[in-house]
Amino acid sequence: MPKNKKRNTPHRGGSAGGGGSGAAAATAATAGGQHRNVQPFSDEDASIETMSHCSGYSDPSSFAEDGPEVLDEEGTQEDLEYKLKGLIDLTLDKSAKTRQAALEGIKNALASKMLYEFILERRMTLTDSIERCLKKGKSDEQRAAAALASVLCIQLGPGIESEEILKTLGPILKKIICDGSASIQARQTCATCFGVCCFIATDDITELYSTLECFENIFTKSYLKEKDTTVICSTPNTMLHISSLLAWTLLLTICPINEVKKKLEMHFHKLPSLLSCDDVNMRIAAGESLALLFELARGIESERDFPTETIKFGPERMYIDCWVKKHTYDTFKEVLGSGMQYHLQSNEFLRNVFELGPPVMLDAATLKTMKISRFERHLYNSAAFKARTKARSKCRDKRADVGEFF
Repeated sequence: MPKNKKRNTPHRGGSAGGGGSGAAAATAATAGGQHRNVQPFSDEDASIETMSHCSGYSDPSSFAEDGPEVLDEEGTQEDLEYKLKGLIDLTLDKSAKTRQAALEGIKNALASKMLYEFILERRMTLTDSIERCLKKGKSDEQRAAAALASVLCIQLGPGIESEEILKTLGPILKKIICDGSASIQARQTCATCFGVCCFIATDDITELYSTLECFENIFTKSYLKEKDTTVICSTPNTMLHISSLLAWTLLLTICPINEVKKKLEMHFHKLPSLLSCDDVNMRIAAGESLALLFELARGIESERDFPTETIKFGPERMYIDCWVKKHTYDTFKEVLGSGMQYHLQSNEFLRNVFELGPPVMLDAATLKTMKISRFERHLYNSAAFKARTKARSKCRDKRADVGEFF
């Protein structure tokens, strides 16, 4: 799937030291992306007291819960980066709980603030930590690692940096998704992560199709069997099937129109059976996926009866006026949570996805009225916050004269 790429000179992971004696407990990657020797993970949880002495940051769970909001308006970017360096150190801690809390803290920070330069310099270190936690961690830690991977790619946007992350983590995510012995919760989060990262970073149409097939192999297990004639009963795997269906649907929005029609032909007779599932979330996911499939196959501009929604963020508004835009918005909102509005204002990649144009430059009076932090004002006014990525070229030409599927 060809698209224009921004080729930045790679910045290999710098020191992730968080002050104090953080390196004594867990060493981060050195500058240049080289790996230092690190102690293997242990299932034994270190005490909070020991952790505080080793890391220089007393309680990562507080940052995981509150994210960067622990800083008041007088807080600085340096304060936030200092805390994040400490959390990056803690992703290598012996304690599984500490690693999980550190991953969640970093994820919450990246969901709430644009930290492009900071993570660009440390993306190798972060990717290594995520990889270790996905491979060695248990369910909750794997979920935290996958969630962080999603937000990391959202921050970096399309380009070689995100491609490298997907190349490293994609096979691991896929393995967990397909591993019947892994926890359903971990497989579910990994499915969402894999879909989001592929949406952002996949540049190979073959890999895109392979990912679609991976998700199909999961959610089609919920299809109504021939011997069944009434209701599909939910199982412990139903939530995994829902996440896989939604990730599959998201990736269809960046597929060529011919591939969309091919998928509709394959699933038209069985996908509606999911509407009879006794799980309401499955029924909703199936209904929206069907609507989106028909919208794509007929051409987005042909369906005029969509109930338009208005999304407000800062002084701006965005209108959700089609199923493609709704599904894309819902997916990223699930990943970013309360940080979605901030990213719609500030994230160049998301603004390109929703065709919002460059971030709005606000004057001092407006900024004061909005009561945003000094760091956010810095983002609006700093030359370093100019566009980082080019808009993705789309494989599917919306202007093509596409007739109705039937």
